[in-house]
Amino acid sequence: MRKNKLYILLAIVLIMVMMSSLAACGGGEEESIETTAQVTPTATVIDSTKTIAEVVETTYDTEWAIYWYLCGSDLESGGGSGSIDIYELMEAPLPENVKIIIQTGGSSAWQNDFVDPNFIERFVYDSTGLTKVEQQPLTSMGDEATLSSFLTFAKTNYPANKTMFLFWNHGGGTVNGAASDELFGGDALDLQEMHNAFQANYELTAENPPFDIIGFDTCLMATVDVAATFSDIGSYLLASQETEPSNGWNYTDWAAALAANPVMEAKELGTIICDTYQSGCELVGTQDNITLSLTNLSKISSILAAYEDFGKEALANACIDPSFFSYFGRVATVTENYGGNTKEQGFTNMVDLGHLARQSAELLPTTSNNVLTALEDCVEYKVSGPYRQEATGLSCYYSFNGDVDDYMGYATLGVGEAFKYYYAYGLTGELTDDGMKYISEMNYETIQPLETLETQGWENHPLDVDSEGAATLTLGENAANILSGMYIQLYYVDIEQDLMLLLGSDNDLIGDWETGVFKDNFRGVWGSINGNLVNMELSYEGEDYNLYAVPVLINGEDYNLIVIYDYETATYTIQGARKPVNESGMADKNLYYLVEGDVITTIHYAMSISGEGEELTPVEVDEILWDNNMTFEEIELGDGVFMQMFEMRDMQGYSAYSDVIMFETVDGVITTTVGFTE
Repeated sequence: MRKNKLYILLAIVLIMVMMSSLAACGGGEEESIETTAQVTPTATVIDSTKTIAEVVETTYDTEWAIYWYLCGSDLESGGGSGSIDIYELMEAPLPENVKIIIQTGGSSAWQNDFVDPNFIERFVYDSTGLTKVEQQPLTSMGDEATLSSFLTFAKTNYPANKTMFLFWNHGGGTVNGAASDELFGGDALDLQEMHNAFQANYELTAENPPFDIIGFDTCLMATVDVAATFSDIGSYLLASQETEPSNGWNYTDWAAALAANPVMEAKELGTIICDTYQSGCELVGTQDNITLSLTNLSKISSILAAYEDFGKEALANACIDPSFFSYFGRVATVTENYGGNTKEQGFTNMVDLGHLARQSAELLPTTSNNVLTALEDCVEYKVSGPYRQEATGLSCYYSFNGDVDDYMGYATLGVGEAFKYYYAYGLTGELTDDGMKYISEMNYETIQPLETLETQGWENHPLDVDSEGAATLTLGENAANILSGMYIQLYYVDIEQDLMLLLGSDNDLIGDWETGVFKDNFRGVWGSINGNLVNMELSYEGEDYNLYAVPVLINGEDYNLIVIYDYETATYTIQGARKPVNESGMADKNLYYLVEGDVITTIHYAMSISGEGEELTPVEVDEILWDNNMTFEEIELGDGVFMQMFEMRDMQGYSAYSDVIMFETVDGVITTTVGFTE
């Protein structure tokens, strides 16, 4: 983008500031980008005239019964995803000894002509087709009693030799659960409510759990905490660590495989669901960051023991030297994380447990390998996309945002006593009486005060320019003891118009953690869509690729483009777009793919240079009419003045910023100075 383009861009922003419309990033009355399901059933016809007794009364044993808890939410009302999956299922005729019992609810509208959104409804799909068998008054699908009622109904009327319970909806992981009901303010089932509902209907024992498979066709539910919750309910957990694309599981193919071999065991069915999920995603091009894993819950005790020991070793290190929090934090930032963990995306605070252990081999040598061994034994099958190759099958909690309220949710619902106390100490600097008792049993009687960014006085830390023209931040050896990460923030500056525009954050710097010396690596380039600069926020820094979140409006609705930078090919790819984590903590299952004619509006953040204490405010800048020939690529920023700051982050979520680095580019020549100059 050349100088005249940047002047136009800043002029637009200035006008918007003057019109006091900076905060208006919402979409107004534009038509939703979601599309209504256009699929119609071809294999069967709805028959709602039969009674339950007529449907249940059989002369054969039911080999498999699958209880499908289908909470439609906005996935159905906006895009018809639930209806599409029902129609997919109906493409696979079933034999007499396989039944699928479905409960629908949780959506303001269904994109078919047989589900009524004003009721909780129950259906049976079997060898005779799809039959509506019961209608109940509308209640929240996120209510424990609603789940319990469905379990009672299914258990009483549709027993079988083998059973799978299937949750379908958004998922929010350990803290936020699943089955978010849009008719009841996003009310969702947390892990305790789920367990209570099953406990009310079954005798639960880890030795003889009532279900063969507990499945989640949702986002983010393959966590060590979910596995522990269901260890006395199911023999296997089948779930995804990452967000799922909206196509979800491939119901036609796995149901057809079950129909062809209805006596198959749970492990075989779970493996088939994984494989057909992957092949289905590859068919429609949504395979890049998928995960799905089959965990043997009879072996979960080994992973829980290894996880607890892993946490104990971490806590012991922190008790000896609190700087361990920073070292472990830097490991976590380069560990594969799921669902989005940036300010733009929202925070799910979830990382891959195996990758975290592998990255911690030097920090936690006694226990990290035990975690990997237990995972390999416990996770019996998994699939993952090319940009999720570090996935080992189960995720665990890590506090990326330092949010104490979110941590309290984890502490209430999660497993691993040691890590609960580890995060309590790291986030608050304190331990409860129970925590002090816990560490005393580890032979530690006291904890030491934490050093954080809040106490360092590093805000506006001065910079130097070295002999090679690089701006240098010198913090000394203590930087490694304080910081969990170091990043740069880049701005375009227009002094005449008294305006600065944030271009984003990245890890493109040169750092030496042993000496605490960090240097800029400004190259005069930045990411763009078809030549239009974007605001990029680094969300994952890996060995083979980086992931970025790019805030935009798509046809007037808030989204983040998910952009991959592949080191091997040195190219950027737009993987798709996803809405931010919602207020109830649910990650969006709809990965949206740009189509010809979509209107993309780039979102930047602006403030006046002279406005002391002003906050950065979102502004709509460029409007791009998408066509399929467009690319995401780095472009030269061109002539102009740019400002960069080092952003220091610690484990508690604090950030501090260095003094500014000013870059002036003229005809490709970059002049570097430190401190703001007019």
